[in-house]
Amino acid sequence: MSSMGSRGGFWASISTRACCFLLFCLLGARLACSQNQSCNSGDLNALRGFANGLKSSPPGWNLNNSSSSCCDWLGVVCGPPAISGRRVVGLDLRNRSLRGSISDSLAGLDRLKRLDLSLNNLQGPVPRRLFRLPLLENLSLSTNELAGVIPPDANLPAIQSFNVSCNYFTGHHPVLAGSANLTSSDLTANKFHGAIDAGICKSSTKIQVLRLAMNSFSGAIPRGIKDCSSLVELSLGANSIAGSLPDELFELPSLKQLSIQQNMLSGNLSTSIGNLSNLVLLDLSLNQFSGYIPDVFGNLPKLESFSAHSNHFVGGLPISLSNSPSLKVLNLNNNSLSGEIDLNCTAMTSLSFLDLGSNAFSGTIPDNLPHCVRLRTVNLAKNDLAGEIPRSFKNFVPLSDLSLTGNRLSDISSALQILQHCPNLTNLVLTKNFRGGETMPTDGIQGFQKLEVLVIANCALSGTVPPWLENSPELEVLDLSWNYLSGAIPPWFGSLDNLFYMDLSNNSLTGELPSGLTRMKSLKHGGSSQNSSENFPFFIKKNSTGKGLQYNQISSFPSSLVLSHNMLVGPILPEFGELSHLYVLDLSWNNLSGSIPEDLSGMTDLETLDLSRNNLTGSIPSSLTNLSFLSNFDVAYNSLAGAVPTGGQFSTFSSSAFEGNPGLCGFHFSPCSSATPAPPRSRRHGRSAALGMAIGIGVATASLLAVAYFVLLRARPRGREDNAKVVAHADEFSDPAGCRLVLLFQNKDNRELSIDDILRSTDDFDQAHIMKNERRETEVFDPSVCSKQHDTEAMRMLEIACICVSDSPKLRPSTSDLVAWLEDIGHVDN
Repeated sequence: MSSMGSRGGFWASISTRACCFLLFCLLGARLACSQNQSCNSGDLNALRGFANGLKSSPPGWNLNNSSSSCCDWLGVVCGPPAISGRRVVGLDLRNRSLRGSISDSLAGLDRLKRLDLSLNNLQGPVPRRLFRLPLLENLSLSTNELAGVIPPDANLPAIQSFNVSCNYFTGHHPVLAGSANLTSSDLTANKFHGAIDAGICKSSTKIQVLRLAMNSFSGAIPRGIKDCSSLVELSLGANSIAGSLPDELFELPSLKQLSIQQNMLSGNLSTSIGNLSNLVLLDLSLNQFSGYIPDVFGNLPKLESFSAHSNHFVGGLPISLSNSPSLKVLNLNNNSLSGEIDLNCTAMTSLSFLDLGSNAFSGTIPDNLPHCVRLRTVNLAKNDLAGEIPRSFKNFVPLSDLSLTGNRLSDISSALQILQHCPNLTNLVLTKNFRGGETMPTDGIQGFQKLEVLVIANCALSGTVPPWLENSPELEVLDLSWNYLSGAIPPWFGSLDNLFYMDLSNNSLTGELPSGLTRMKSLKHGGSSQNSSENFPFFIKKNSTGKGLQYNQISSFPSSLVLSHNMLVGPILPEFGELSHLYVLDLSWNNLSGSIPEDLSGMTDLETLDLSRNNLTGSIPSSLTNLSFLSNFDVAYNSLAGAVPTGGQFSTFSSSAFEGNPGLCGFHFSPCSSATPAPPRSRRHGRSAALGMAIGIGVATASLLAVAYFVLLRARPRGREDNAKVVAHADEFSDPAGCRLVLLFQNKDNRELSIDDILRSTDDFDQAHIMKNERRETEVFDPSVCSKQHDTEAMRMLEIACICVSDSPKLRPSTSDLVAWLEDIGHVDN
């Protein structure tokens, strides 16, 4: 019994002690939990200091509540509970509209593993201590406005991903010391300069992604790049890197993406590039590479995108490239490649984008292109292709974008009849073809159901605006400029709800402005294009400065109505004022009459208004000063009178915008008086007066240049280089009065024409001003100078000639203006 009692006491003692211990642990745990659920006080202060450096606190941060745990704040990630409180291990404030600077207190988060402050508006330098966080694995400061130098003593031993792209950092290529675990370094779009430091390949042997594009790095690609043996992506585009490609670059067996575009690299492309068997993307564009493209693409079985545009490559397409089954994108635009286009579309089953424009390819358009079953975009512009569009294109189902500008194609009627069967055709550019005196087809074409962009400019087509355009309901951009189209502008343009850009300039259109133009829905109410084509060369237009503007995306087009250089008559409709989303209205060089409507002030988005060289009367409406976006305005050479409006944008317009209106007064002119302005006096001149002016001040010789240049233009067509020389040396052949001296030219019969001949052919300009306004061409020009075929151009030349013999010296053009006008009529690069 005693033994039993002794045992019972023992177990009772053990049980009591165990219970006490368990109770103690439970109480301690409860006390600890009540303390460590909150974030560490030091980390809390660091976050508060960071927030104080911002213009407003990050969303979801409760800084004023003392009982609030920072671990509950938006973007803050804490580690497991600890006696001293939970430590902040992650801070993700990506795209939170943060403004201000990064406080040095943020470096107090010494347990931080992930820091993402990208896509904000942070400014200024980054605290040096932030680049010495011992546990930081992922750092992203991209897409801010941060600046300064990344310190050379930066030491992030745990770093794996380092991204400071799209900022304003400067200095040399930063190489992080002790970053043995670094796999990705992105320095894109900063201001780093100097040589690329290949030391990163030794300090970070695991690096897979190296992005240094869009900086100012110079020198050659370092040979030490071969030590980055795990490299998968190398991006060096948009720098100033020069020299040839080192052989060591082709010793990277894992490389999938090589982007070295837009540098100054040169030399031949080595066949060793075929060693990069895992390559998926290769971009060599915008460099100075030359020679032949090596036939090694059979060794690149994974290649999906090859871009080498804007180099100096010669020869034909490599056979292995033309048979690549993996290739999706092929862009060799703007080289000197030649020969026939020979693609094995049966093998190229993945090809979706083909750009061979601006080369010297000859022959015909390949009729097997529809066999490339995924091919959507085709650019063969500016080559030497001839013949017709193949009939096989009727079955070109995936085709969406087609540009054939600047070739020698023929039979536009057949072309459009074939292409209307392409069910997905969205963008069609046929500029500068069909120049054999063809006519715009009106029959046999039903319309284009999905077409959004149609450009058939500078093709010398006669005929009328085609009626089948009315059956192209998705049309957004239409350019038929620089042809010989005649007749009236159709009224049904107002039914094309999506049309927002229309250029019918430099034709021979007649009649009045149709009211349908004032009902164009997209110009009244606006609209957003759904056109998804990117980097597709629609065409190049000349702006008001004479410089080319290339529209690569539908969003590049300003909403416009351009009807200049026609023979339109009648009034400007007040309803144009309802086009509140129109940016450009150009009605210049017509015969429009009447007054400028006050209602045009309703075009609140208008940026350009050109009504120059018409027969407009009345005053300039003061309501136009309310057009706050108007930056280009021209009413020169009309018959306007009264005060020039002041205020608004009108204070920025030069006197040239109003010249040729003797009845105007006020701004740029003499002060207005209460008297009614006198009508402009007659401009009739006798032969002796015209010759006297030519001899005395050289102005009439400029007018003779206008006619003579036209004769020369038609007799001996001038190439682009010759035209450039004329402009460049214009001043060398000018007299002191600023007008070019021209003595002898030849007409179409190769007979030399003297000044006297040209004066005689225009009857000494005696009735020229009247007849040009009434378009009585046959009474103005003698057939020995100009054929009936070119009446339109002749009248344009005469308009310039009349300006040259203006009574007022201020109204006469300068040499540069005169040559520019003639250049504009003689050549347009669409």
